[in-house]
Amino acid sequence: MEKRLIFAFVLSSLVFILWSYINGTKPEQPLSGNEAIRQESPAVMPESGKIQDSNLQIQDIQPVAPSDTEKDIKVETPLYQAIFTNRGATIKSFKLKKYKTTMEPDSPLVDLINITDNSATFLSVNFAPVGAADNNAVFYSASQESVTVSEGTSPKDLTFKYPATNGVSIDQTFRFYPDKYTIDLYVTVTNNTSAPVSGNIKTCLSDMPPQAKKSYASFVGTALLLNDSLQQIKSSKMKEGKSLSGQIGWIAYESDYFISSIIPENQKEGGFYGLTTPSGVISATYISPTISLGASGGASSGYTLYFGPRDQDILKAAGKKLDSAINFGWFDIIAKPLHFLLRFFNGYVHNYGISIIILTILVKIIFWPLTHKSYVSMKEMQKLQPLMAKIREKYKDDREQMQRELMGLYKTYKVNPMGGCLPMIIQIPIFFALYKILSISIELRQAPFMLWITDLSAPDRLFSFPFSIPFMYPPYGIPVLTLLMGASMFLQQKMSPPAGDPAQAKMMMFMPIIFTFMFINFQSGLVLYYLINTIIGIGQQYRIKKRSV
Repeated sequence: MEKRLIFAFVLSSLVFILWSYINGTKPEQPLSGNEAIRQESPAVMPESGKIQDSNLQIQDIQPVAPSDTEKDIKVETPLYQAIFTNRGATIKSFKLKKYKTTMEPDSPLVDLINITDNSATFLSVNFAPVGAADNNAVFYSASQESVTVSEGTSPKDLTFKYPATNGVSIDQTFRFYPDKYTIDLYVTVTNNTSAPVSGNIKTCLSDMPPQAKKSYASFVGTALLLNDSLQQIKSSKMKEGKSLSGQIGWIAYESDYFISSIIPENQKEGGFYGLTTPSGVISATYISPTISLGASGGASSGYTLYFGPRDQDILKAAGKKLDSAINFGWFDIIAKPLHFLLRFFNGYVHNYGISIIILTILVKIIFWPLTHKSYVSMKEMQKLQPLMAKIREKYKDDREQMQRELMGLYKTYKVNPMGGCLPMIIQIPIFFALYKILSISIELRQAPFMLWITDLSAPDRLFSFPFSIPFMYPPYGIPVLTLLMGASMFLQQKMSPPAGDPAQAKMMMFMPIIFTFMFINFQSGLVLYYLINTIIGIGQQYRIKKRSV
């Protein structure tokens, strides 16, 4: 039993270490056969017929003379401040007013755009015939020099017009709202030639991962909703380009707590092309079905852009199943109810640290009968130690017979040798689910608890040291909560029935030290959960011990 218990502890530790290096997201599922897009050139779909959607309207648009210099257009709303530019009709900066980079009072606002490669653009819209390259360096003419949308006012538009230098003109109109992170985008392409033209409207998002070390539980990269299934594609798998096709609900660039997304208005068959450049730029392109424009003909298409937090309520309000971007990985079925409960409790106590404590108590109550039975089993196993020692001594040269005699002993006294492992095993899925919640839930980002714990999504550190500490990620300081957790585990270990073999008993005493080192860089909210869970377990063991005396 002792060996199996040790094996269970070691195995769970190895599983957690390995799992922490795997982001736990659902792997992408490339489509095969005639569903896959044949790659003519980066982000180009082969011709698939004309668009037959009633929302695409033929319009007569006269070309407008462009500007010959780059001009910035500032857009200000109650939720964000953005800098658009007429060079490529793209966005250079998009800062969220309700979110700061750190918890320092003078910390800058979170900027969703992190591109350092001057050849890349955050957002681009192109119409190109099959096989033609995109051109994001052209100068558009802008309808306004600045846009301000105040609270309670009507939405305002910003239009960029591109002349028909290659025979096709492109108009882009952005509509900004005072109370939404969503932006409406209307794209109109016009064939100003006397000959038919075919091509695809391609809307592309590009960004670069931050240089700072990210949590292994979080996902940073490209995602899309393909055939109602969430696909998250690692950047390493897009170095040679990645093409998918099907019904695309949206494409996005995701970071730990924020998301930038393009949602096509018409949820029909489309294409996706993802690419990671040598400089580290990750791009995700939505490709419309091929559009055939007759002489002097045109077509329009609508999109919704979402640049903001990965907040479940806000994403759900944006529609088109954008809230499915919140993915808790392997333990999603457990994490979502836990996430709901944390938000529910916080609605009353207004402190996520207290909410975690309430959730821990609730979980312990639910599993109280099973945990109680496990502790009783451990107590019964302790009573059998003298008999087990005799069997081991008698059959020390015949291990098979020893195991048979031990199993007969367990059966006679109706004791489950693995019963003591159950309290640890049943909490592993909950532990992993909370780890994921604390890594990607925007509600817990920079959420304070009390005293020195000012961010439940970050490791707990008391004071700040100017020097590094082995095994510890910055910031460097005293991990008080983690040390308390280790001490509580040590106390619980001392209260547990000792192993029959002294060497194995000593090995078990090392488990609190191992877990302390494992937890030293985990989120303080996760450490808080495990600390409270252990303290309640100590109380339960003490109660069982007193009643059995």
